[in-house]
Amino acid sequence: MSRRVSTPGDLDWRVSRACEGGQCIKVARNGEFVLIGNADKPADPGIAFTVDEWRRFLIGAKLGDFDGIA
Repeated sequence: MSRRVSTPGDLDWRVSRACEGGQCIKVARNGEFVLIGNADKPADPGIAFTVDEWRRFLIGAKLGDFDGIA
């Protein structure tokens, strides 16, 4: 279950190496949560997922569960 959160400025945000043109998602770890935000809008609130939710998402992505969405 996702939650909207204010994102602290001191997080170690990561952006995909495939990111081009600035239209990218940024991801950071904050304690027991993984935060996702828009790399173009650093002041906007992010969405938080538990580490377990994030791990399950990554497994699904690697298995191709979300292929065809974009």
